[in-house]
Amino acid sequence: MDNNDSFGEGKVLYAVTDGIASVTLNRPEKLNAFNVELVDELTTAVSEAVVSGARMLVMQAEGHGFSRGFDLSDIEQSSDGDLLLRLIRVERLLQAVHHAPIATLAFVHGPCYGAAAELVASCQWRIASSDASFRMPGPRFGVVLGSRRLTELVGEDAFRRLVLSDSTFGVQDGCAEGYLNKIAEKFEWAEIESRILADVSGIDAGTYAGILSQQRRDLSDADLAAMVRSGSDGSLKTSILSHLRQLAAQRQVASKEGRS
Repeated sequence: MDNNDSFGEGKVLYAVTDGIASVTLNRPEKLNAFNVELVDELTTAVSEAVVSGARMLVMQAEGHGFSRGFDLSDIEQSSDGDLLLRLIRVERLLQAVHHAPIATLAFVHGPCYGAAAELVASCQWRIASSDASFRMPGPRFGVVLGSRRLTELVGEDAFRRLVLSDSTFGVQDGCAEGYLNKIAEKFEWAEIESRILADVSGIDAGTYAGILSQQRRDLSDADLAAMVRSGSDGSLKTSILSHLRQLAAQRQVASKEGRS
């Protein structure tokens, strides 16, 4: 593969330069929402990065934000089975990033919701600009997606505060709870990237992969099974639509209060 490339429909941009595999979400007109094509291209990019010889995988996004998460624009035409298959694809992506044998870094700006927030949590380094915001509504969809990995990252108490409340949280709370490593503006990202690469490159690639395998238990089959069970009771579409209606009602109330 060339050093600079894209996959399929170009929803993801990919480049390898000086030991860094750069993966960029490139669906800005939809705020990088996770449709089937984008998820598949991301998964391909992660696989390519692992075999490329790169020491670090860096994820970021084009447009006004990292991603608004799962693309639900076609939910009315989707069945429970369709939605579950898409969630399986997302879980496979999260596993690929979480268990990648190289360093992984996410740079986040703007909104980062749902599956995208879980993708960021799967990375070893998680850096966000001050305008970033996060939300993880998965449990409201009736889905167990990435819950164990996120709990291992932040702890049970922080998981409850960040996820079960179904509220949007900012970078200060993200850092305080251990979800983020650092708040840094975009002009600082290149320096941070170089510093992390220098640290990682000082360790033999095989040794680094061995450290990661010890730190990150491979419970992929159990995680996938838990997600499939949670979404297989025949109410997945109903739960998602119910949550979307609830959010719409909340926005309507907030809009009326803002005009009063």
